[in-house]
Amino acid sequence: MAEWVWEARARTGEVRKGVMDADDKEAVNQRLRAQQLNPVKVKKKGVELKLPSFGGGVTAQELVIFIRQFGTMIDAGLPLVQCLDILSSQGDNKSFNAVLKDIKGSVEQGATFSESLKRHPKVFDELFVNLVAAGEMGGILDTILNRLGVYIEKRVKLQRQIRGALVYPIAVFCIAVIVLGVLLTMVVPTFEKMFADFGGTDKLPPLTKFVIGMSHGVVDRLPYIIPIGIATFIGISWSYRTTRGKRFWHWLSLVFPAVGPTMRKIAVARFTRTMGTLLSSGVPILDALSVVSKTAGNVLIEQALRDVAEKITQGRTMAEPLAESKIFPSMVVQMIGVGEQTGALDVMLNKIADFYEDEVDVAVSALTAMMEPVMMVGIGGMVGFMLIAMYMPIFDIAGAVKAE
Repeated sequence: MAEWVWEARARTGEVRKGVMDADDKEAVNQRLRAQQLNPVKVKKKGVELKLPSFGGGVTAQELVIFIRQFGTMIDAGLPLVQCLDILSSQGDNKSFNAVLKDIKGSVEQGATFSESLKRHPKVFDELFVNLVAAGEMGGILDTILNRLGVYIEKRVKLQRQIRGALVYPIAVFCIAVIVLGVLLTMVVPTFEKMFADFGGTDKLPPLTKFVIGMSHGVVDRLPYIIPIGIATFIGISWSYRTTRGKRFWHWLSLVFPAVGPTMRKIAVARFTRTMGTLLSSGVPILDALSVVSKTAGNVLIEQALRDVAEKITQGRTMAEPLAESKIFPSMVVQMIGVGEQTGALDVMLNKIADFYEDEVDVAVSALTAMMEPVMMVGIGGMVGFMLIAMYMPIFDIAGAVKAE
């Protein structure tokens, strides 16, 4: 079976285009006539040479715009295929346009919208596909698309907050290491040479001797320090790819001082927002837990949610195994328990998500505000210490010259 590119004219005179899988050209013509389309051009699709696309080549912002526009069109009563045809022809991202055209062709061949989305997992993840499937089954696709738009916008905001909590301290630490390396390998040796020209380094102050000793230690071992640093980086990267290593780093991110509580709040906000969105869209709780565990972003939380799903199949509530995991705060567990008892679990989860998203805002701002002066004082103190150590002999030399 080959792929055929076709062009046909509808009864209204509208020209439509698409791609279809068929054994031969005549089979394509028969299918088009069955859809009340008059074939104009049918030809076998040529071989396309494509470069690999990382992450599907579609940004979160483009996905949100697509969802908003698509939901508006569906709400206005436009046919699904026509919506996809319009959106695939007016976007600026050619990669995304090609994806939408492929989905349109799949729908025209009889597949459901959610089944067609599964063909592109790099663009539409499992959560997206499950929500759309629930919307199709319940006849509320436009409502589901609006919820998806809100969810993705909040998810992007949460990702930015994660970067804000981690990138700034890492960047400042790297700058501090670079500054220290430059001082010890370039600046201090220059001062040492100058001191030697003025009469040797034996009578230098203890502080200056200490810094010069540090400089010698770094310069003499530089051929070993650089490979060790590279090997350490590679080792950490490799360990993160192993099950035990990833588990350790994810555990460390939840318990590390200052950063840990913020990362825990981010994890709770992500879990409750995703779970609340799925349940409010009609996805069964076990299917929802399966999807949420894969999008948790932390293997400890992923395992805890899998355990929750297993305990639910044994007849237990959701709150009990969550409490046993010791990962989620007691307030979250209690509110989920109340939601289960009142039959409004989806509403309660969304309320928890709203609360923790605000908490993350405050926590990230407080973390940045706390780290900024500490980092600046640390770097300033390090540079100041070096300068004082190097200028002390100069002051002594100036005093001796003045005395003479």
